Amino acid sequence: MSEERGKIVTRAVQEIADGMYVNLGIGLPTLVANAIPQDLTVMLQSENGLLGIGPYPLEGEEDADLINAGKETVTAVAGAAFFDSAESFAMIRGGHIDLAILGGMEVAENGDLANWMIPDKMVKGMGGAMDLVSGAKRIVVIMEHVNKQGESKVKKACTLPLTGNAVVNRLITDLAVFDFTASGMELVELQPGATVEEVRAKTEAAFVWRSDQLATSDRSGGDSL
Repeated sequence: MSEERGKIVTRAVQEIADGMYVNLGIGLPTLVANAIPQDLTVMLQSENGLLGIGPYPLEGEEDADLINAGKETVTAVAGAAFFDSAESFAMIRGGHIDLAILGGMEVAENGDLANWMIPDKMVKGMGGAMDLVSGAKRIVVIMEHVNKQGESKVKKACTLPLTGNAVVNRLITDLAVFDFTASGMELVELQPGATVEEVRAKTEAAFVWRSDQLATSDRSGGDSL
């Protein structure tokens, strides 16, 4: 994966604690499975009916019947269980998923998430995204900070159809980590090599940051945006 994606995945793994039940969204989040430390006991759940997803299989060891929600071949860990999608969605809607790590197309400063479609583009549906943002106990979104045109994906308000309103707890990009609280969007960490000035220039949303608490070597600038 690219250096930028590597930063995102590495930081996302830190959100996972031992014993968690975790759902990984399709796309970038699926890469998190290969980065989970071996000393952590984590059960990865997929809405297509698998609890206990392991790392991607080695070349030549793929099983076409063993796939995740993104239709990628995966492995299963010891103790894994298989069931129909109705049972899987019951787990999600019943609040049994501790953490959902989802991809994003846009995130707004109030925690709105748009991640399931672009107008006029062919899509297969929203998958489990809308259920996950309402049923999982914690929602972490991971995505690149800007799109291919260099435009910020961290918006004042989402322009794409919403997956959920004010549902994001934490956003991790290749530049920074943000939390969403009752007081607004807060910059809490910088990715290695990033500065507050760069984040400010590439972020459309308004956010606050506290230079005495920010996890960064860059201590210049004010304390709010």
